[in-house]
Amino acid sequence: MSPRSVYRVVSIAETITWTLLITALIVRAATGFALGVTVAGGIHGFVFLAYGATALVVAINQRWSPGLAIGAVATAVVPFATVPFDLWLERRSRLEGGWRTTRSDDESWLHALVRWMLGRPVVLVTLLALAVVALFVVLLIAGPPGR
Repeated sequence: MSPRSVYRVVSIAETITWTLLITALIVRAATGFALGVTVAGGIHGFVFLAYGATALVVAINQRWSPGLAIGAVATAVVPFATVPFDLWLERRSRLEGGWRTTRSDDESWLHALVRWMLGRPVVLVTLLALAVVALFVVLLIAGPPGR
């Protein structure tokens, strides 16, 4: 999968989970049924973190500026903002090209690390999944916002 397709799939998934969470919040307000918020909130939280990790890997691969990378991650905070941001990136050709798996003269240590991990996709996916799961568990232990 290209950086464009990976980013697009995860940005759409993030939008879908926002829809689930907002729907569950409306159902809870109308009926008092709170389990839906717990389930949808957990799913959304996990996909939110996965989107952030994906956006960072794609940002490094595509050599986005730090501001653009932060902007990509920040769109996950606003309901449904990841898809319009994805389309904005597409219009500006910021998702063009494949994964950088060959060395370039101007790469930083971070680019070299991502290039190394892209050459070992199982390692990359495993490390990203472990990082997302670890952060998710820490946030679950911390509890919901405002508690």
